[in-house]
Amino acid sequence: MAEETPLLVTREGPVVRATMNRPERRNALSMAMGEAWDRLLAELATDRSARVLVIAGAGGHFCAGLDLTEVASDEAPEQKLARQQARNRRTGARFADIAALPQVVIAAIEGSCHAGGLGFACAADIALAAGNARFAAPEVRRGLVPAQILPWLVRRMGRPAATRLVLEATVIDAAEAGRIGVVHQVLPDAAGLAAQLEATIAAVLEGAPGALAETKGLLAALGPIAPEAYAEAGAAAFARTASSEEAQEGIAAFKAKRKPRWAG
Repeated sequence: MAEETPLLVTREGPVVRATMNRPERRNALSMAMGEAWDRLLAELATDRSARVLVIAGAGGHFCAGLDLTEVASDEAPEQKLARQQARNRRTGARFADIAALPQVVIAAIEGSCHAGGLGFACAADIALAAGNARFAAPEVRRGLVPAQILPWLVRRMGRPAATRLVLEATVIDAAEAGRIGVVHQVLPDAAGLAAQLEATIAAVLEGAPGALAETKGLLAALGPIAPEAYAEAGAAAFARTASSEEAQEGIAAFKAKRKPRWAG
């Protein structure tokens, strides 16, 4: 059922909840899930009756990032390069679409929040985490690059912290994520996260819908998330690395739960 419904969408009055629903893969982003996200975001962009979007994950995890089984393929190099470039370009646009929504977007994070999962968390307006949440940008350890999440990491936590996160590619806990600004608040457990989520929703709903949307517009007017040419450069860089021998080795090592050859 999860594969049939990779994104569960429910609505309670003005509150829309989108739950990434591939728990057996720690909610890794598949093509089908991406398409479901795009449909939802297109609907919400013109829906003035919805006021809050909550992003969460099923099964105790938020999102483990791109499904690497869909990166590795037996396609011809030219076909693979074009497909990966188009997919990465769309990923970057998806984060921009989330940030541009008129609704207030809240990420409720448990468990794994890795790679593209970090993109969802940092594109959201408000990010809350349970104490068991774990965060990482592990792309370079897979022979890939954090192409389209990088601008969002820099915007959320600043360039120095983002630089260390993407170059060391280590897993950090919720407390450290809170300290460097990845999330706004860390709660002790899932129950605490649920309670704070409801309190945050209630606080947001006290604001006037039009004023909130205008305020988000003013925040966007402070400056672009990245230079105009970045998205295309990022998509091209991801496509090159995804088609490389390093990525083949990195993904194989990840699947086998071993170190890649370059790590000794």
